[in-house]
Amino acid sequence: MPNTINAYPIGTLGLAWGSEERAAWLAQQKIQRSYLAEVISPLTTLLLDRDSPLPDAAELVEYGVLDYQAQGFAQYPLYAVRSRNWQVDRPTVLVTGGVHGYETSGVQGALQFIAQHFAQYSAQVNLLVLPCISPWGYETINRWNPNAIDPNRSFVADSASAEAATALAFVHAQAEKVRVHIDLHETTDTDNSEFGPAKAARDGLAFEYHDIPDGFYLVGDTENPAPEFQQALIAAVSKVTHIAEADAAGCLIGEPLEQFGVINYAKKALGLCGGMSNATFVTTTEVYPDSPNASPIQCNQAQVVTVCAAIDFSLRNSNTERAT
Repeated sequence: MPNTINAYPIGTLGLAWGSEERAAWLAQQKIQRSYLAEVISPLTTLLLDRDSPLPDAAELVEYGVLDYQAQGFAQYPLYAVRSRNWQVDRPTVLVTGGVHGYETSGVQGALQFIAQHFAQYSAQVNLLVLPCISPWGYETINRWNPNAIDPNRSFVADSASAEAATALAFVHAQAEKVRVHIDLHETTDTDNSEFGPAKAARDGLAFEYHDIPDGFYLVGDTENPAPEFQQALIAAVSKVTHIAEADAAGCLIGEPLEQFGVINYAKKALGLCGGMSNATFVTTTEVYPDSPNASPIQCNQAQVVTVCAAIDFSLRNSNTERAT
């Protein structure tokens, strides 16, 4: 399909949104699911299960609160799961989920990794998992925060996104050096039907359409592509779900393919979560939950497998360090 201009019900082409348009957009956002029920409660239950090795390996840390009461919503406590036996001489692995709250398997995959694998890997590495960075986005199934700001373009100094700023400050305070960072995301059909057109309207631009890839892919870092690392993750995930094929132009979402299942973005320049550290090994997962060939179970499992494969690769290549 050629690039098209999708009309969006708010705003005027050529004019960026002002306060009136942002307020109109916010008025349309509704709570559709519960952060408490689907994220906090399962997380606290896991950490209290004395029949599991997890409580001895992990601790729950509240690293901040998002206050959106003035916008008619709630306060959202922010949680991370951290290795209880943190050792400065061990490599640190950072896992982030729910930077875009609507990308469900990023959050649920992080919770599943904590439940199934955290205790095992915490004997070898320091683990820091932020399973849901944008809880308001999770509840409203949204890409942005209530101020129509994309947290995943906001991991910068003096960030306008409280979600990004709070996570960034916490991670930097916890770990001066990160060896592995896996940021868990999805690419969905709503990127073309809602979130892409909304972004274009917000910025006063025409919406540029790209086919949504059918399958899993990774977004590496242009400045630190680590191709063997990306290849190892794709190989691992291909055992649980299918990998996206490039389009006729050799691209995924408009970006040229670097290798099978992998494109690269300039993570730091774009303010992406994946650029928050100088990790030796970094990637962003992109699961396609709308595929007729993938179930929610497979989507969650793809996220988990990626994290495990990333840690395994880093342990096999323990002498590799990123040049700075």
